[in-house]
Amino acid sequence: MTKKLAALTLSTVLVALAAPAFAQSQGDWTVGVGVGYLDPKSENGSLAGFDADVDSDTRPIFTVEYFVQDNLGIELLASTPYKHDVTLGGSVDAGSVKHLPPTLSLNYHFPTNSAWKPYVGAGLNYTIFFEEDSPLGDLDLDNSFGVSLQAGLDYMVTEKGAVRLNVRWFDIDSDVKLDGNDIGTAEIDPFLIGLSYVHRF
Repeated sequence: MTKKLAALTLSTVLVALAAPAFAQSQGDWTVGVGVGYLDPKSENGSLAGFDADVDSDTRPIFTVEYFVQDNLGIELLASTPYKHDVTLGGSVDAGSVKHLPPTLSLNYHFPTNSAWKPYVGAGLNYTIFFEEDSPLGDLDLDNSFGVSLQAGLDYMVTEKGAVRLNVRWFDIDSDVKLDGNDIGTAEIDPFLIGLSYVHRF
């Protein structure tokens, strides 16, 4: 009897000390709000015969995810417009451009009994470029369609809330025109490092 009582007491203590559960069940929704640092890769292709460089930017990001099965969710990523300055040949100001990167992903959240819950995802990204501005002439970037991959980690802070750190990669290539003439392809292919608060409904 004493052993059973000790075992029961130990189990109760362990449950009490455990982090709050953050179950990802079929039919659940989550909404995330945070910030995302978008960092294009080095060597962004050649434009008008010059090596192009696209700089980084940080903006608010938003996610909505619906769980179609336990631990398996469909997620939409949105953000406020990112703005990037473009430099040619290391010193020539080629202008700036804004873009929106809506991305639809299928995510798998690994079931764990701890406060830390990792996940991975893959999906499709459609990047919309607009407000191109250049001192060299009329700059135009084509919209881009490509794959996106991500990995993330949630840390549960309440029964329904978590802090999320994740990293995404986007395949973003855009054909560029200046005054209507093709001048090359911008190979952006950025990483997005995101920090968000995610709430389950």
